[in-house]
Amino acid sequence: MSQKYYAVKIGRCPGIYLSWDNCRLQVEGFPGAQYRSFSRLDDAGAYLTQTEADAPAAGDSSLMEAWVDGSFDAGTGVYSYAVVIWCDGKETLLAKRIENAEMAAMRNVAGEITGAVRAMKVALAAGVEELVIYHDYEGIEKWCTGAWRTNREGTRAYKAFYDRICDRLKIRFVKIKSHTGDPNNERADRLAKGVLGLPGGEELPADEA
Repeated sequence: MSQKYYAVKIGRCPGIYLSWDNCRLQVEGFPGAQYRSFSRLDDAGAYLTQTEADAPAAGDSSLMEAWVDGSFDAGTGVYSYAVVIWCDGKETLLAKRIENAEMAAMRNVAGEITGAVRAMKVALAAGVEELVIYHDYEGIEKWCTGAWRTNREGTRAYKAFYDRICDRLKIRFVKIKSHTGDPNNERADRLAKGVLGLPGGEELPADEA
């Protein structure tokens, strides 16, 4: 795999980093963070010194990150998904309630699957090279990779979608333990609850709804 260079323009410690993990420490949870990944060191350096007027058009970043989660209302049988997306230093929030009895049998996992698919579609539309999906249910990765059997229609459809697009988009799955303080994971959880009106939920901001 070729070397990636991660340029942090606005973050805890601006500069160029050689790994996403080190870059992430500088930007995750930092208000107004701006960063991009590059395949050439000189391009990363140019990004750090360019003025706003010289900045490239939005949407040409090669890396997108998405934190996905789902929720379920046992009283109504309705589930939801939420996605927190970071790309080119900009945040996008997505959340939606869904009524589908067959999928709802998987409860909140149905929402996490739907959120992962939504993230993939957003990444494809944006034309990014790589999507990192942060998830807390291990099946989100294992159904796609074939490590788990797809015994339900919903999981079969999920893997089929992944198989159709994985040659056009590099997708990296990162499992994180839920409720351990990851700010984007926690927010996805609150947003998924919020669209169902569940306790502890957070409403989408007016400009995202």
